[in-house]
Amino acid sequence: MTYFVTGATGFIGRFLVQSLLQRGKGTVYVLVRPKSIGKLDELREFWGKESVKRVVAIKGDLAQPKLGVSKSDLTRLKGKVKHFFHLGAVYDLEASAEAMHKANIVGTQSALECAEAVNAGCFHLVSSIAAAGLYRGTFTEDMFEEAEDLDHPYYRTKHDSEGLVRANTRVPFRIYRPGVVVGHSKTGFIDKIDGPYYFFKALQKLRESWPRWIPLVGVEGGYINLVPVDYVVNAMVHLAHQPKLDGRCFHLTDPKPRRMGEVLNVFARAAHAPEMAFRIDPKLFALVPEGVTQSLDRAKPVQGVVNQLMHDLQIPKSVLKFANYPTRFDSSETQKLLEKAKIRVPLLEDYAWRLWDYWERHLDPDLSIDRSLRGAVKGKVVVITGGSSGIGEAAAIRIAEAGGKVVVVARDEEKLAEVRKKITDLGGFVKTYSCDITDYAANDQLATDILKEFGHVDVLVNNAGRSIRRSLALSYDRFHDFERTMQLNYFACVRLTMNLMPSMTARKRGHVINVSSIGVLTNAPRFSAYVASKAALESFARCAASEFHDEGVHFTIINMPLVRTPMIAPTKIYEDMPTIITPEEAADMIADAIIRKPQRIATKLGVMAEIMHLVMPKMSEVVMNSAYRMFPDSAAAQGKKDGDAQRTATKEAMIFASLMRGIHW
Repeated sequence: MTYFVTGATGFIGRFLVQSLLQRGKGTVYVLVRPKSIGKLDELREFWGKESVKRVVAIKGDLAQPKLGVSKSDLTRLKGKVKHFFHLGAVYDLEASAEAMHKANIVGTQSALECAEAVNAGCFHLVSSIAAAGLYRGTFTEDMFEEAEDLDHPYYRTKHDSEGLVRANTRVPFRIYRPGVVVGHSKTGFIDKIDGPYYFFKALQKLRESWPRWIPLVGVEGGYINLVPVDYVVNAMVHLAHQPKLDGRCFHLTDPKPRRMGEVLNVFARAAHAPEMAFRIDPKLFALVPEGVTQSLDRAKPVQGVVNQLMHDLQIPKSVLKFANYPTRFDSSETQKLLEKAKIRVPLLEDYAWRLWDYWERHLDPDLSIDRSLRGAVKGKVVVITGGSSGIGEAAAIRIAEAGGKVVVVARDEEKLAEVRKKITDLGGFVKTYSCDITDYAANDQLATDILKEFGHVDVLVNNAGRSIRRSLALSYDRFHDFERTMQLNYFACVRLTMNLMPSMTARKRGHVINVSSIGVLTNAPRFSAYVASKAALESFARCAASEFHDEGVHFTIINMPLVRTPMIAPTKIYEDMPTIITPEEAADMIADAIIRKPQRIATKLGVMAEIMHLVMPKMSEVVMNSAYRMFPDSAAAQGKKDGDAQRTATKEAMIFASLMRGIHW
């Protein structure tokens, strides 16, 4: 038995060729574009040793008359091809209308011409349930002209390509309409993200952020007809070799389709994600006046929210149009023919876990993202304030080692020189500026000099800061503490950010990272001046993020836990706390911010403290007050000399501090 296959290197095609090879000893001729010969060679390993002799490449192109097959090859094949399988087509809803027409319409016409030229015994068209359009009701295998709502180019071209085959009178034909083809039910293999796979990222995010035992509310959606690729191929090969079936159309669909909500729940169980326990029937939305829904669809705020949600979940917006699919497919006649061979659609629950596992291991889009710091900063201009020591110095070294162009800003020229030497000795790029950013004139000049030197800034890390640990009871006559803390931690950072923002918005690209404090989340006692200044910076960043979201500029807040830096040296009690993080660990948090560009980075303890304050504010207040009484003010805060006797932290206090890693006390 001799076969000719177009689209043999595609998803269904690779399994079809494998099945044909296993069926007999005949030759399988496959249409391959000259540029795709390499892909065919890769598939020979998948098909096995026999494919070396039995799979013969025929060079051609779907867009050319008679598939672009040479006259010599047409002559060689004439009278030999018993079954001509045409799978070559575009199956991507996101493809352009031009690409769909070229592959689906022109390609099918060319395939018919080629089949006629070689006197093929039967032309087998692999169509799609899309040929029915958005028919409302049950679409049977003998229906064609009844198709409805063919406005989408994918539906229209699949329908019209069927029409070409039905209109031909010279070559016997059989048409197959598979449902939504998913991965292999035994291995989970699939070569691209399509259909229900578009929702896998959303399920993954739910699994990572939402307890599985909490039920969700979702939409029921229309019926979605899923079939694994092995069922489609087994059914097609069996039907192709049965006698007296020419001129018929076969629905290779699940006789028991599921609604979208139910399908997503099956995959949620496979992913160990929370399920939609309450699913809303979309018919209820019909009760909303059409004018209201149209107004909402056109509203820019609504469009913006939907677009961002789709972007975050990596779901093409066009997919939503088909979530409420109205068509049911009757496959009863095909089922009778397949039942004799015991070819049945496997239960989705039996293989959904394989589909999920294969996607997560091989096709998850996040797997291909360069999450290295080098990928994020190589060749980028990164400005770090307060970079002569501590967190800033550690971050500057990390970024320079990763290939970033580091611009370090600080007041102390000698310390800047030390940092500059460390980075240059490592082979990194560094430029240093000595500047007191609380001096507005100097701040403005700094921004001017940086932009003149580099032309733009990709990342600004507002790290420079001042911390004061002193209880309010000891601060009544020290209002200047609040003023100078606000001057550096808030006003200076905002000034520099505003100086650099125009260059970022002009390029539609930029990232501002504000190093805040865990104290903003925990409401740490003795740090009212420091926490208030950092809280102000956070509020500024949140407001700015809302304004510049569509300008390509990102803002990230890092609620940094207590770090062992020179800034905390005057507080001797911290010397006995073993749980404070190092500058290098803090630099890791800055690196993570640059790579992921999240809105906030915080420790789990900090997040828990914030939640506790929101849910149980009085309880949070009691806990923090207890901590306040456990720990003494420093000698400096009390106005004592270093040698003066002062109360030290008790064992109880140190145990408490160890449990509350990184919180300021």
